[in-house]
Amino acid sequence: MRWGILATGGIAASFTANLLDMPDAEVVAVASRTDASAKAFAERFGIPRAYGEWGALAEDKDVDVVYVATPHSAHRTAAGLCLEAGRAVLCEKAFALNAREALDLVTLARRRGLFLMEAMWMYCHPLVRRMKALVDDGAIGEVRTVQADFGLAGPFPPAHRLRDPAQGGGSLLDLGVYPVSFAHLLLGEPSEVTARAMLSAEGVDLQTGMLLSWESGAHALLHCSINAGTPVTASVTGSRGRIDIPDGFFFPERFVLHRDGRDPEEFTASPEDGPRDSLKHEAAEVMHRLRAGDTESPLVPLEGTLAVMRTLDAVRERIGVRYPGE
Repeated sequence: MRWGILATGGIAASFTANLLDMPDAEVVAVASRTDASAKAFAERFGIPRAYGEWGALAEDKDVDVVYVATPHSAHRTAAGLCLEAGRAVLCEKAFALNAREALDLVTLARRRGLFLMEAMWMYCHPLVRRMKALVDDGAIGEVRTVQADFGLAGPFPPAHRLRDPAQGGGSLLDLGVYPVSFAHLLLGEPSEVTARAMLSAEGVDLQTGMLLSWESGAHALLHCSINAGTPVTASVTGSRGRIDIPDGFFFPERFVLHRDGRDPEEFTASPEDGPRDSLKHEAAEVMHRLRAGDTESPLVPLEGTLAVMRTLDAVRERIGVRYPGE
C-alpha cells in the first residue's frame, strides 16, 4: 500500500517511521508548504518524491492513501484536496476545527465513494479494544461513570501553536479529544454537556473540565490541560465493577478489571502488539479496509467522529472559545 504524507511535523515523522517498519506499506511521497521542508523530510526517511505544495501530492496517482498530519485548523483544506483528487485519507485528530468542517469532509468522501478515517489510534489499540469488549460483554455491568484526563505541564509560550487561535489552539482539540473520545467509545454521544475552563490571553483554553451526561444516568468527568501535567489515567465504573487504566489510557500497557466479589484481574499488552506508542495498528486498519474495498472503518466509524466533533463544539460553546472565521 503506497502512502503519501501531508505535513512534516513530529507526528508525521512518527507515523512515517512506523510505516517504514511495515512490510506491506511503502511511503512514496511527502508534501509540505515549502520545498525545503518536504525535501528534508524525504531525505530523512528515504522518500522518493517531495512536493512543496499540497495539491501536487493530492494529484499523485501513485499514492493510494494520504496521511494528513497538519494542525487541525488545516484539516478541512488538506484532506479536502486529497479527497477531491480521488485519494483515500487518514486524517489526524481532532478531525477538523469544528463539526461543520468535519461533516464537509465526510460528505465529500461519501459522495466520491472514498475511504476516510480519523487517526484516533486509541480506538485501534489492541488493549483498548480488549477493554471495550469486556465492557460490552457486561464484565462490569451497566456503565455508570467514566473518568479520564490528559494534561501537559507546559509552559507553552504565547507564540506556540497551542496558544494560537488561528491554529485551533488550546487544550481541548489537542488533548481533550482523547478523554472525550474515550467516553464516546463506551457510552456514545452525550445528551448534555457542561464545561468550565481557564482561558489564555489569546482566548484559547489552558485547561478545561467537562461533565458529560447520558439519558441512562451515566456521567463522564473529563479534564484536559496545557498548563498542568496530569496522570493521564482513566477509570470506567459500572454497576458490578470497575476498570482502571493507571497510565497513558489512550495507549496503555495494562489495565485492571475489578469485578464485585472477585480478585482483581490484570490485562497486559502482548509482545506482538509492539511498543505501547506504536501507530502501526491504525495504519494496519486503514490498509485492511482499503484492500477490502471499504470506505470507512468499523473501529473508527465516521458517525462516531462526527459525534465527537459535536461534543467538542458544545464544550467550546460552554467555555466561550471561538476560532477565527467561525
